[in-house]
Order: sequence, then C-alpha cells, then structure tokens
Amino acid sequence: MFLVAGLGNPGEQYAATPHNLGFLVVDCLAARHNIRVTRKECQALVGQGSIGGKTVLLVKPQTYMNLSGVAVKALLDREEARSGDAPAELLLVYDELALPWGALRVRPKGSSAGHNGVSDVIAKVGTQEFPRIRMGIHPGHRLASGADYVLSRFTRQQTETLDSFVGMAADAAESIIAEGVEMSMAKFNRRAPGTTEEQ
Repeated sequence: MFLVAGLGNPGEQYAATPHNLGFLVVDCLAARHNIRVTRKECQALVGQGSIGGKTVLLVKPQTYMNLSGVAVKALLDREEARSGDAPAELLLVYDELALPWGALRVRPKGSSAGHNGVSDVIAKVGTQEFPRIRMGIHPGHRLASGADYVLSRFTRQQTETLDSFVGMAADAAESIIAEGVEMSMAKFNRRAPGTTEEQ
C-alpha cells in the first residue's frame, strides 16, 4: 500500500493558499480515481482506493501544518499493524518556497529544507527516507514574510495556472506509485520556466 499524504491546513480560510497545494493534489487524485477522502481517522481525512494497480490511502492531515506528522505516523502505524510485514510506503506532497511557482521536484528522500510540516513528519516517523513531491510556490520577487505569503490567497496569475500545476503533481504521484521514484524523477524534474538550472 501507498500512503499518499498531501500537506495543508484545514478550514475554508486556508483552502486557496500556497500552503495547501498538498491538499489540492490529494483532491485531484481522489477525483481522478473515484476515491472519497471523507473518513475521519487518526486526526486526518482519508480515503482508500486503487491507483496504477496499487492500493492507496489518500490522506489530508487535519492537525494543522506544523503537526502533520501526528496523523501520518498514526496512520502508518495502523497500516503496519494491519499488514504485518508489508507496511505502507509513504509519499508526501507539499509546497516548497525555495522553488519558483510551477516548478516540480520529485525526490526519493531528504531533509525538510525548513518546511515545518515536513519537519514534523520526519520527526514523528523517525526517518527522512521517503519519497516526496515538492511543488514550487515562490512568486519570483522579494517577500517581506514567507510565513505570511504561504497563507495568503493565490494571486490571479497563480490561479490561472493552478489546475495544470496541481494536475502535473498528481501525474507525478501516479507515476511514482506505478513506475517508481527513479523513473518519475527522470520524467518530472525539469527546469521551471525562467530558470537556468535544476533545483
């Protein structure tokens, strides 16, 4: 089983903000594969279904971003207890302020790079050895406050490209599940428009 966790904050006031891209990708995958992410379990909204011939659990932690690891760890522990020797494989999807808006990076493992939600997941599950999809959100100009920006509403320009960006991240998640991380990295880790090198 794959446990696909998209990071975000619960509540309507946070729905259309950069920090909630992970939630939007889970919603996209749920719509594509007819999975209802409505069950409340382990302080998260979850839904089970099939993607690429694999069993998946789509997860939207409801603990607020900085405590995302609480729900993720509880669900991983539950699935491990159920399956015994074949625990769920974690795939994390989240926004990344270090990357420009629209850039996508698939990584097999790594640090949190200062992302509080990812930091909490790493701390709670006890490892950073899990694949992730990082979705760039930097607007391309100097920010007075990164913390304020990630919780601000999408700009008109961002809204215009939002569906394609979320769709591309959902494509990457499907690829990881069906084909593995290495092949997905080769397919999706391309340069963002306006940049000269991989990030």
